[in-house]
Amino acid sequence: MYEALGLSIPPQAASLWLGLALGLAFGALAEVSRFCLRRAVAGEAGERAPAAAQWMVALAVAIAGTGAAQAAGLIDLSEHRFLRADVPVVSILVGGLMFGAGMVLARGCAARLTVLAAGGNLRAVMVIGGLAIAAHATMKGILAPLRVALEGVTLPLPALSALPGLWVILPLALVLFALRLRPSAGGLASGAAIGLLVPLAWLGTGLLLADEFDPIPVEALSFTAPLADTLFWMIAATAVSPAFGTGLVLGTLIGAGVAAALGGRTRLQGFDSPRQTLRYGLGAVLMGVGGVMAGGCTLGAGLSGVSTLSTAAALALAAIIAGAWATTRALSASSAGRAAPEAIPAE
Repeated sequence: MYEALGLSIPPQAASLWLGLALGLAFGALAEVSRFCLRRAVAGEAGERAPAAAQWMVALAVAIAGTGAAQAAGLIDLSEHRFLRADVPVVSILVGGLMFGAGMVLARGCAARLTVLAAGGNLRAVMVIGGLAIAAHATMKGILAPLRVALEGVTLPLPALSALPGLWVILPLALVLFALRLRPSAGGLASGAAIGLLVPLAWLGTGLLLADEFDPIPVEALSFTAPLADTLFWMIAATAVSPAFGTGLVLGTLIGAGVAAALGGRTRLQGFDSPRQTLRYGLGAVLMGVGGVMAGGCTLGAGLSGVSTLSTAAALALAAIIAGAWATTRALSASSAGRAAPEAIPAE
């Protein structure tokens, strides 16, 4: 398909521009709507239901769109890593729990913190930097042997896509449940728009840029590995070439930055205490290591991975939610036991 586009650049370079375009859209939408799974699990009482409804609608659209693209024969994800026959359950569960805990400690997932960094949140800048370093150390550095060892413990689990009709039943169930939470029309619309970016990414990398002579990875929205790749590219740009993930990160920063500036929400924010700095730093490390071990973040394993009806991705998403919930409960119990709990910023 790529040859028919008549572009004079290789597919990898074209994927950078595709990632940039999708990142611009995601960054703007996520900044305006405050899209984040953490808010649905560990947010304030009044914001959990709307955030959960928005996220469920996004997931419903991602699943339905991905399923429709595969049913039409436009893309084939059967060989994707999400759908491997042997599922590394230990790595996924441990990594998911770590990521969920880290996202609560740092007050946002990898995607949300990238959006916040674009609006002047210096806490988020530090976290995504630490996350990228920890992720790279887990993929290719000092923590890689541990990751490989845990990934060696596998179970043969069938993909959820083997269940008949789930491509239709699951999105419908998610939408119906979301409507019961009485979300706003704007929340539903922004969730649907963000969810649509997932099948568009699959179609872009798996159809439009498909070239049998110069193949590129078929991928969708994700932030853990792309943040690590972007950091490595910034350090060694003459040795490595940017691709889809780097474009997605840069596009998100630009899109969110423009949306924040136009909405008057750009504001420099920093840490209030060494204790808070330590908390966010620990969250960064947990998300970086956990995101790689789980196979992705809330978008990579969650929104994008579950859109393929992958059992591995579903386990990762469940573990992330469980880790976030348990950490929230632990922090609440700890705060209740202190006479003067430390003030925690909203984001």
